[in-house]
Amino acid sequence: MRYLISRLLWLPVVLWAVASLTFLVLRLTPGDPMGQVANLIVDQAQIDRIRAEWGLDQPLWQQYLAFLGNLATGSMGVSMASGMPVSALLAQKMPPTIELALVSMLIATLIGVSAGVISATTRRRAVDFAARGLAVLGLSIPWFWIAIMLIFIFAVQLRWFPVGGRIGVGVDYTTITNFIFLDQLLTGNWAGLASALHHIALPALAIGLTTSGFVMRMTRSSMLEVLHREYVRSARSRGLPEHRVLWGHALRNAMLPVITLLGLQFGALLGGAVITELVFSWPGMGRMLLDGILRRDYAVVQGTVIFVAFFYVTANLAVDIFYHFLDPRLRES
Repeated sequence: MRYLISRLLWLPVVLWAVASLTFLVLRLTPGDPMGQVANLIVDQAQIDRIRAEWGLDQPLWQQYLAFLGNLATGSMGVSMASGMPVSALLAQKMPPTIELALVSMLIATLIGVSAGVISATTRRRAVDFAARGLAVLGLSIPWFWIAIMLIFIFAVQLRWFPVGGRIGVGVDYTTITNFIFLDQLLTGNWAGLASALHHIALPALAIGLTTSGFVMRMTRSSMLEVLHREYVRSARSRGLPEHRVLWGHALRNAMLPVITLLGLQFGALLGGAVITELVFSWPGMGRMLLDGILRRDYAVVQGTVIFVAFFYVTANLAVDIFYHFLDPRLRES
């Protein structure tokens, strides 16, 4: 409990550091958010009035204090491009990105853990070399190339999956939480759920295949270390079936570093799947962040980065808590 409280106390400190760094980087980067407006408006007086409305005419320290004041009250500001609150934009764009990250992590975990266990138990055999080669290949190929190949093969040639979007055009569905899978379950719309799964398959597979390489290598190395432990030999000497030794004894202890990797990868997926979202026309935070950077929309970039940082820290905290359920030594200490 003391450890949990200390981590929770550090959470606002980390978010303040991320917010401050993002604020400074945006202001110190060459360029002006009024550049596009100046191209459309000739009247300098109107440009000065708009600059004053957004507080861009104030000194940097005053802008920083105003930014921290809004953040302390839970306000992330208003988008300069759309005029909408950033919190409302995040409420629209956050669910698609979280769903894509979760499904991608599920695919990466299933493929990576299974391949890692098989590779560790067939060490220096053909299966082991094939699994390790595929893992290196997955780590070497970028997401966007895998995404383009998946689209070319399964969407263009075979026509098994759609190219982009979250759900079919002609599918009727009711939006409740903007998490499309949860909404279909709450409303009992099984046709909508099937369509949503059909649309998320290719983008999630493109990200999951790359991430599975990391998971596979970590699982393999951790399993090779655990398989030589005394408790594994004791379990085999008691006559337990090999599948119970592997999945019940060895894998449970070998999963500790793998869970750490999964927590870090989940945070990275939330903020790093920009190109994949662009390739598949996925309406998530990645596209919103990229548009905000190109338009110099300070509020959108700051709000998105802070939100991703919050999820990143929270994911690592959840990993640390989950450790206590897997490792009894931590519960005893």
